[in-house]
Amino acid sequence: MSTSTAAPPNLPPLDFQRLTEALALAEQATGLSDPNPRVGCIVGLADGTVLGRGSTQAAGQAHAEVMALRDAAAAGRSVRGATAWVTLEPCAHHGRTPPCCDALVAAGIARVVVAIADPFAKVDGRGLERLRAAGVEVVAADPASDIATAAHEINIGFFSRVRRSRPWLRMKIAASLDGRTALANGRSQWITGPAARADGHAWRRRAAATLTGIGTVLEDDPRLDVRDVPTARQPQRVIVDSRLQTPPAARILQPPGTVWIYAAAATDGDAQAAARRAALEATGAVEIHVVGPHSESAGDAAPKVDLAAMLTDLAARGINELHVEAGHKLNASLLRAGLVDELLVYLAPKFIGLGREMAAFGPITELTEALQFRFIEATPIGDDLRIRARPPGRERF
Repeated sequence: MSTSTAAPPNLPPLDFQRLTEALALAEQATGLSDPNPRVGCIVGLADGTVLGRGSTQAAGQAHAEVMALRDAAAAGRSVRGATAWVTLEPCAHHGRTPPCCDALVAAGIARVVVAIADPFAKVDGRGLERLRAAGVEVVAADPASDIATAAHEINIGFFSRVRRSRPWLRMKIAASLDGRTALANGRSQWITGPAARADGHAWRRRAAATLTGIGTVLEDDPRLDVRDVPTARQPQRVIVDSRLQTPPAARILQPPGTVWIYAAAATDGDAQAAARRAALEATGAVEIHVVGPHSESAGDAAPKVDLAAMLTDLAARGINELHVEAGHKLNASLLRAGLVDELLVYLAPKFIGLGREMAAFGPITELTEALQFRFIEATPIGDDLRIRARPPGRERF
């Protein structure tokens, strides 16, 4: 996340400063607030005095605005006539909690400054309208400004789910300089160093769900949870397993929580598949969802999960960001389908030679057929290099 060093034309310097600080508070909701957006709020006075700070809590608990008001009240500070700086438009509807607009008005807030509008249909401008109708002065940052871009970035998965009906799909790959993710025999631990692995867990923590394929489950037996960084909750674990081949003893099925398995077809009429399903469901750790078979696998002896339909289903289940750590086959399927929104690639300073590639697809006959991405970041992480890239035009929607 980055913001400009100067306030945009429509924001005075104090407004810009407070929104920047509120964005840092919003970061505290990472790994906590899903499926709700990550929001930060600061309440203060025009002379620079800060009265209260807050960030969104777990779903069903207080939003950032209420937390900031509570913070001020706990310190015995009156907020009547104060300004609230909020990274996302205050909600105007009754969900798990009452509208934040009402809380701000009831507290006597005289002015509200927001970084970006909320795209959710029950808000989407209604929050600002409701505040204005109550006599509150409302200031919104220029939607094209860096501060609005940063506010969008921190909730890019929320915007994706609301506007595209699918999660923001971030594909993580650890590879050697020659693009190998494993040896020819499939061994991959460890290509990158401890710092890169911990950083990868931080990105897992950011996501609402982590996803892998049955090939990785059978070869690597991963847990796919967050261990190397603190987290308030574990992401939902998801497996693409067309034929329900996940072993009931697989480590990914261990607590906490359940695992969602996406299969390609129901088990009706297939005694072996029905037995595998029964064994998985007997663990008490599995929910099985059928989305498929994909049209391309019609008539195939091994039908495949409809990946686009799976993403739609995940969005309907409240998944904002989806973190993928899979093998070369599933990676290729997701890339070919145009479903990858961001690449998170860790390159180790070593050459492996023959081995597993990042994604197994092709060959193409012209370079113009190559899948195009745009680099957005390159950062050393320990001895390795973290590269982030996105398809052109995928930044804002």
